[in-house]
Amino acid sequence: MSERRSPTIRRRRLGAELRRHREAAGITIEGVAERLECSASKISRIETGHTTATPRDVRDMLLIYGVTGVESDELVQIAREARQKGWWHPYSTVLVGAYVGLEAAASSIRAYEQQVVPGLLETEEYASAMIRAARPDFTAEQVQQRVRVRLGRQSLLTQDDPVDLWVVLDEAVLSRPVGGDAVMRGQLQRLVEVAELPNVTLQVLPFEVGAHAGMDGTFTILSFPEAGDPDVVYAENATGGLFLEKSDELQKYSFIFDHIRAAAIRPEESVAHIAKLAEEPLWKWRPRGPWT
Repeated sequence: MSERRSPTIRRRRLGAELRRHREAAGITIEGVAERLECSASKISRIETGHTTATPRDVRDMLLIYGVTGVESDELVQIAREARQKGWWHPYSTVLVGAYVGLEAAASSIRAYEQQVVPGLLETEEYASAMIRAARPDFTAEQVQQRVRVRLGRQSLLTQDDPVDLWVVLDEAVLSRPVGGDAVMRGQLQRLVEVAELPNVTLQVLPFEVGAHAGMDGTFTILSFPEAGDPDVVYAENATGGLFLEKSDELQKYSFIFDHIRAAAIRPEESVAHIAKLAEEPLWKWRPRGPWT
């Protein structure tokens, strides 16, 4: 975890450990809040990883729970690390930092995408065209910031300890010429190139399968290398996204992803199909409607 340590995942882990010690001590959230002279909501948010705890807060909470010595020192150190800003912090006005933090700490990512190429696989030109179209309210500088962040995130695929990425793309993603013909052809070629990486698996879900398990929308499942860090599902939307962490939610999305990839074209055939589309794109020969 040293190369991909994330303040976001540290907050989650710290909160889970504090909750475990509190429950083992038989103390309620309200009891802790009373002892620390703070609100119960603050303790709750620390335990869920939504609020960063100060090292002093952690030390005081652990004293209440009777935890001292090496274990206390380790958790206080985690609290210090959790307060560090991620590399994406300068772009926080245009980016959901929590997702990037979790992504940076993940050991594997499984994603289903209905409309656009995932950020980890986008070319600079495709990313720029997509963001400009999806967010017409953004200034040129905001667009450039988002593009820079997306390109920076892509190092996760090629670093010494790369993330395992498995992506299923709906055929619609490959059929819509984002940015025009040249930009989209370049993006398709990029997909073929990145699929050669041993840690990347791409599949295409063709139109011909009809209705399928992923019709409710795009989602990403992030898994982490340590047993104490449960999976997280991120369902993206126009206002940012929704994080899902309950066990029944995780089971549901893992079930959905398994069904989607089973319905999709096999990886090697998918890559061959994408390579063919880069030469003979669908948008070139598909009949146009009377509205054109």
